[in-house]
Amino acid sequence: MATYVFSDVHGHIAPVARLLSRVSPSDDDTIFMLGDMIDRGPDPLGVMYLCRDLPGCTVLLGNHEDLMLSFFEHPNDDMAKINWVINGGGTTAEGLASIPPSKCVELLDWVGSLPLSAHTRVNGRPYLMVHAGIRPIGLSGFGDCTDEELDMLVATQSQEDLIWIREEFWEEPTGLLDKEGRGPIIIAGHTPTPYLEHMHVTLDRNVYDENGKARMIKLGACEKTGGVADRWNIDCCAAGGYGRGQVLLLRLDDGEEFYEPVLENE
Repeated sequence: MATYVFSDVHGHIAPVARLLSRVSPSDDDTIFMLGDMIDRGPDPLGVMYLCRDLPGCTVLLGNHEDLMLSFFEHPNDDMAKINWVINGGGTTAEGLASIPPSKCVELLDWVGSLPLSAHTRVNGRPYLMVHAGIRPIGLSGFGDCTDEELDMLVATQSQEDLIWIREEFWEEPTGLLDKEGRGPIIIAGHTPTPYLEHMHVTLDRNVYDENGKARMIKLGACEKTGGVADRWNIDCCAAGGYGRGQVLLLRLDDGEEFYEPVLENE
C-alpha cells in the first residue's frame, strides 16, 4: 500500500490520465487530491468525475471549487459571478451548463461535501494536507503529535486561510517541527511554485526542472526543524497550461516524484 498526493489540476485531465496510467496506483493505495480540480483548463468536469471516482482518493476543497459554490449559492450576486469568471470559471460554467440539471446538482452537492483538510502517517511521519496552507500559530514543535492534536490544529484555522492563504504561510515557519525534526509536515498547493521565487524564503532547489517545467519545492529546513523542510508545495503550475505547467503525483512512501507536462492543445 502506497500513499500519493496531487493538486491543482485546473481542468487539464490529459496529463492526470497519463500519470495514473503510468504510475498505476492500486485500489489499496491511498490518494489525496488537494483541490482546484476546475477552471482554466479544457475539461474541468472530466477532472471532477475522475477524482470523485478514483479508488482510495480523498479530495479536498480548493479556492476554485469555493468560487464555483459561491456562484451557485448566490446566482444573483454580481460579485460572486465576477470573482469566478476572472479566476477562469468560464470553462467550468460551460461544462456544467452542458449536462442535465440533476447531474449538475449531484456534482455540486459532492463538491460542497468536500473536507478542508486531511492528515495521514507514512513511515511514522505525520503529514497534514490542505489546499493553500495554514496561518502560523506560534507553537514550538508538535513532536510526536496525535491525530486528535492535528484535528485541533486545523480547528484553529479559518476556511478562508485554508483555501486562500499565500505569503503568510509560505514566508513563515509553521512551528510544528521540533529541533529533532519530528512533527507534521504541511503539504499544500494553491501557490504555483514559481511564485515562491518572489517571496522571502529559501528553497531547496530551482523551481524549474532541466526542461523548464515547474516542479515541487520543499522549504523551511533549518536548525530549529532538525534540517527538515516543514512546508512542501506541490502546485506545479498546471493552471498555466502548455510551456511551464505540469502535474505532479508525489509518492510519500519514498519521495518519488512523477510528473506529466501539460502538452500543447490540452
